[in-house]
Amino acid sequence: MNQLDLFTHIAGAYASAQEGELTNQSLYQAVADRAGITLAEMDAVVPIGKAGTKRSPIKRAVRWYQQTMKNMGVIEKVPDARGVWRLTEEAGRKLNRSQASVKMVAFSTKLGVAIWGSNEAVFPHLGQPIMLALTSPPYPLRCARAYGNVDEHEYVDFVCRSLEPIVKNLAPQGSVVLNVSQDIFLNRSPARSTYNERLVLAICDRLGLHLMDRFVWHNASKPPGPIQWASKERVQLNVAYEPVYWFAGDPLRVNADNRRVLQPHSERHAALIARGGEQRQAVFGDGAYRINHGSFGNPTAGAIPRNVLAYGHQCADSAAHRRHARALGFTTHGAPFPHSIPNFFIRFLTEVGQLVVDHFGGTLKTGLAAERLGRRWFTTENILDYIRPSAEMFRDFPGFEMSPGFEEVRGRT
Repeated sequence: MNQLDLFTHIAGAYASAQEGELTNQSLYQAVADRAGITLAEMDAVVPIGKAGTKRSPIKRAVRWYQQTMKNMGVIEKVPDARGVWRLTEEAGRKLNRSQASVKMVAFSTKLGVAIWGSNEAVFPHLGQPIMLALTSPPYPLRCARAYGNVDEHEYVDFVCRSLEPIVKNLAPQGSVVLNVSQDIFLNRSPARSTYNERLVLAICDRLGLHLMDRFVWHNASKPPGPIQWASKERVQLNVAYEPVYWFAGDPLRVNADNRRVLQPHSERHAALIARGGEQRQAVFGDGAYRINHGSFGNPTAGAIPRNVLAYGHQCADSAAHRRHARALGFTTHGAPFPHSIPNFFIRFLTEVGQLVVDHFGGTLKTGLAAERLGRRWFTTENILDYIRPSAEMFRDFPGFEMSPGFEEVRGRT
C-alpha cells in the first residue's frame, strides 16, 4: 500500500465516522477494510530503527498521518479520552487543503486525471509534452476569498514560479493562457495596479514566452464595481471585462488555427455574400483601405472571431457543481470559471488527443471542456471542497474511476 492511498484511507475513515470520532483501534480496522488487508497484516511487526524495535510499519504510518492531519487543523484529540481522535469543528468550516507534500489521484477518465494536491508537488514530475496550459490563478484581491489569495506584491513571483515546470514541458507548438483580474487598485486609491503589465513582462523575460494577444473577456453580467470608487466616490466606471493573456513558446510554430473557432456570419454579411459581394468601388483613409467590386463575395465557413470574448460568468456546469457541493456537504466555490472560456481556447489552440493542463483546477472547467472536446487533460487542485464535487461532473465519461476512500469523503457544511 503506497502512502498516497494510505492518506486517502485515513481521511475517508474520519470523514465517514459517526461524529467524526475514531479510536486508534477503530481507525486501524477502518484502514484495513478500505485497503483490503487483514488485521494480521496490519499487526505484523518488523525491526525498525537502530535499536531494531519491532513495530507495525502500517500502524506507524497511520500515526504519522494522524500528526500530519493534526498539524493541518483537520483532527484533534478528544479530551479525557485516551487514543480517540475526531474532526475539528473548524474542519467543517474551512476548505480542506491537501498537505504540500501529498499528491493523490482523486479521479480519472480515459482521457484525463485529476490530482488532489499542490501544483508545485506535481507538475515538476509530469514529463509529458503540453500543448496548452489554461488556467485562472487566484486573483491578488485585497479582501481574500475563501480559497486564499496571494498579495499583489508577491503575485508575479507566485505565477511565474507555478509556470516554470509547465513551460519546461511545453511542446514547441504549445501555448499558455492566463485569465487574471484587472480589478486591483492601489491602497486607498482609485488608481489601478500595474501588476498585469509587470506579470506579462516577467512571463516573457523570465520564462522565455512570447505574448501572442491580450483578449478582452467581456462579461456583461459582472457585478457592479469597484463599489468604493464607482458607486460611492463616482470616480471610476463599472468594470465589465477581465484580461486573458495568450503566450506561446514559438510564435511561428504555435498550434493555433482560427478555422476551429469560426463563428456564424451575421445576417448582413450572409446577405452580402449572397449578392456576390460589394457592388461598389471605394477608397478610404488616404488609400489605406480599399473596397473593390465583388469584395467579400466568396462563400466561407464562418467569420473569424475578434479578440473580444463576450461570455457571462454563469453557466450550467457551475450550477451543477454547486448542487453537487451542497449535496456532499462541501463549501461552494466563490468565483467559478465558466465552461465557455476554456472551451474556446481549447478548440482554438489544440487538436483532438493533445494534452491540456490546468494547475489551478478550481471547479475543473478546463478538464471538463477538454474531456468533451476529446483532448487529454491533467489538472491539480489542492482544495478538497472543489475537487470532490467536480468528480461528479465526470462520472458519465468513459473510463471514470475514483480513488478508494475518495468516493466516501463528505464535507460538513
